[in-house]
Amino acid sequence: MLDHAGNIVFVEDDAHIRKLVRGALEQEGFIVHEARTAREGMVEAGTRKPDLVIVDLGLPDQDGKQVIADIRSWSDVPIVILSARTQEAEKVAALDAGADDYLTKPFGVPELLARIRAQLRRRSQASAATGRFRLGDLLFDLPARTASKGGEPVHLTQIEHRLISTLLRDAGRVITHRQLLAAGWGPSHTEDHHYLRIYMQRLRQKLEDDSAQPKYILTEIGVGYRVVNVEPA
Repeated sequence: MLDHAGNIVFVEDDAHIRKLVRGALEQEGFIVHEARTAREGMVEAGTRKPDLVIVDLGLPDQDGKQVIADIRSWSDVPIVILSARTQEAEKVAALDAGADDYLTKPFGVPELLARIRAQLRRRSQASAATGRFRLGDLLFDLPARTASKGGEPVHLTQIEHRLISTLLRDAGRVITHRQLLAAGWGPSHTEDHHYLRIYMQRLRQKLEDDSAQPKYILTEIGVGYRVVNVEPA
């Protein structure tokens, strides 16, 4: 048995999936607390003080999005959705409710484990973050509002800085279109998706080696964007 890697609350009504995921997580050293309903999930999340929560959306007593919203009202614990719902609208609604990532069924256990590790790394890094981030040869100092690429300064407009700051502070997490629009332009512009597409393309042109094949600023089609391969600087 590996050393204790953390506590995970798993809210899922399918016994077969619970058994599969629990076995995989325990092999990785996690302690898993299972819940079959939204009510049980809220009790477990409130009493176990987990390092991460996995939630199915199709629970028998309540929609999983409400569980996410309830947990977010008192905790910033990473939340990963594991659901058979594949519609973009469902993904967006769950992420807007406060989830950090979304994996659809059927799923591969190695991918689920990778997503969990990424969220736990993100939380660990964020807790010690100084506001300085490195992505390959890119360096960002958010408090100083500076960016450089290969040692050369990169000029970012005020809105570009807001967008990349939002992505970097939650590196690895999917940030929805509405969340990015609110960060960049304010809550009255959360439906102006064309603004966002234009500015994200500009950011990629300034920051990526090849804006057509980005390595750092990735698109989650129909949902939003995420930044990957981030290290504290």
